[in-house]
Amino acid sequence: MDINLTLIGQSISMILFVWFCMKFIWPPLMQAIEERQTQIADGLAAGEQGQQKLDKATVDSQEILDEARKQATGILGQANARANEIVSDGKQDGQQERERQLSLAKNDIEQESNRARDELRGQVAQIAIATAEKILKREIDAKAHKDILNNLAKEL
Repeated sequence: MDINLTLIGQSISMILFVWFCMKFIWPPLMQAIEERQTQIADGLAAGEQGQQKLDKATVDSQEILDEARKQATGILGQANARANEIVSDGKQDGQQERERQLSLAKNDIEQESNRARDELRGQVAQIAIATAEKILKREIDAKAHKDILNNLAKEL
């Protein structure tokens, strides 16, 4: 192999090309590559943080849902207890009202019974007077025999 001027020229041009590339082209390319690597790393870190936040939000939302379910269960329990209390109060009020009406009805019956007895006593007294009048064929003085007739009515 001969070393000639062409080979030396090509070597010098290659060395100048490499030096030019390393001085002016390589640094911006390396800087662009490093910036891209930094962006990718930041993006991956942000993605991981986003995933962690999503996981935390999922756990938090589950806790909130559990708490809401507990509160709903508590509210339903309170509502059922209040409904049972209202029903119990209603039954008790109904029982008291029934007893009151029953007492009033008994009092009315007693009053009617006493009025009927008094009326019956009066009728018995009149019948007794009429019977005695017919028997004696004369009228009995009502004022004089009032005590006797009252005693007779009480005995009946």
